[in-house]
Amino acid sequence: MRRPRREPPYRLLSFALDYPTAGSDRELAGADVLGAFKDWRRQTPLPERQRRYVETFDLDRRSSLHLTYYLHGDTRKRGLALLRLKHLYAAAGLPLDTDELPDHLPVLLEFAAVAPPGYGRTLLAEHRLSLELLRLRLIQVESPWACLLEQLCASLPRLLAPERDRLARLAAEGPPGERVGLEPFAPPEVMPAGARP
Repeated sequence: MRRPRREPPYRLLSFALDYPTAGSDRELAGADVLGAFKDWRRQTPLPERQRRYVETFDLDRRSSLHLTYYLHGDTRKRGLALLRLKHLYAAAGLPLDTDELPDHLPVLLEFAAVAPPGYGRTLLAEHRLSLELLRLRLIQVESPWACLLEQLCASLPRLLAPERDRLARLAAEGPPGERVGLEPFAPPEVMPAGARP
């Protein structure tokens, strides 16, 4: 009989994957469960960590912390996925109290830390493909945050063969683009001459 996987320290991971500040440093002081990240954080000055964070998570779309982006891109489906997350948080009695979008990984991890047991892990498992894409990208760019994603992904169910196939497609093609609503109301040949671009 397989033992259930231990849940990782969601709250600490949330602080470690959020924008570095003096406040988050205080929260992470003495956190020995974060592996190699702990040493990098202690050895690297705060301004350098902040610069690296922006380069990694804000300027590189392939390492976005907004998990619904990987599957839906900037489409209407993503809007629905974000709305669903907001409703899930509220239904669990933990409404979103931040300026961040509900799919921001530190927000999901904070939710997992305070949600009833197993609830957060289930929600994170729903975003398993996105987490895996983020993990692979962080490894590729030799990011100090990669070990945190490794720890998180190791706590979730393994990908099945169809999921691995989809992962390979997403990694090759990237997020989808919006196709609906970007075309003119009618084909150019039936639009009045003055209305054509």
